[in-house]
Amino acid sequence: MNYSHVYSGNPVDRGEKERRDDQWLTDMAKDPSSKFLPLNDLNVLVPEGDSDALGWIGAGDLERLGVTAAPMYLGMLDSTTHFVVDVSGQEKAVAELSEGHGFRFIDARSVTDIISAQDSGIVAQARAQINWHNVNGFCAICGGETFVKRGGQVRQCSKCNKENYPRTDPVVITVVSDGDRCLLGQSRRGRLARTNTYSALAGFVDQGESVEEAVAREVMEEAGIQVGEVRYHSSQPWPFPSSLMIGCHADAATTEINFDDDEMNDVRWFSRDEVVKALEGKSEILAVPQPIAIAHHLIRAWVNGNG
Repeated sequence: MNYSHVYSGNPVDRGEKERRDDQWLTDMAKDPSSKFLPLNDLNVLVPEGDSDALGWIGAGDLERLGVTAAPMYLGMLDSTTHFVVDVSGQEKAVAELSEGHGFRFIDARSVTDIISAQDSGIVAQARAQINWHNVNGFCAICGGETFVKRGGQVRQCSKCNKENYPRTDPVVITVVSDGDRCLLGQSRRGRLARTNTYSALAGFVDQGESVEEAVAREVMEEAGIQVGEVRYHSSQPWPFPSSLMIGCHADAATTEINFDDDEMNDVRWFSRDEVVKALEGKSEILAVPQPIAIAHHLIRAWVNGNG
């Protein structure tokens, strides 16, 4: 398994069997040995100072802080039950878990600079799960209020009994190459358009579409380039809010760019030498995404001849 990407390598056993036992989940949510990771507005709790750990607290802390939100079961790690709990809007809890009290909340991107790769995988699971619960309080079928089942893995409608499961949105992200050149772009919707940073082309997989078909469609839509062979590289969970980035390389079948200026700010071919300089931070015309993003690793793999 490839654990080289940030947000990958989650060591938690997600506990399929344990989730079937509601009483066990209730008991473990009160057990002094259980650990809880608070999130505030989807920001992650960490200890103050130089610690590289996540800010796990105990059941007694939740009671003392008056946390009323139901914890969501993440799974088992080192024979210990782990939960995530949303403390957003709970003023006492947020205040006492803030700077000056031994903890601080930090956004889920920045936190990856200070925690281990495995802990970043836990963050991906925790953030995506809380976000999903926050936006699925009502049934899409009948509008009835939903409630939590299976420790947070399911929400069931209180009126029509429809069960709703968390979704993951597949996204293809592709470095297209033509010999010693690769195709990179800037989306109008992202932050890259205000910089000289260019990234791999990316887009959501459509319904009834294979990964290869999605790559070909997205590259054509964004750049006007036809592709030939598509090769899978690796994948990365991306919890903003709940995507799975499917990293690919593709050979260009055509080379004339005709990009969609409603969607893209720019699309260009870059030489291997220029991309090497960008990876070293020495290019005056090109910057590439940081290692937190799978795009960085796709670009680096192409430079190293592994694309």
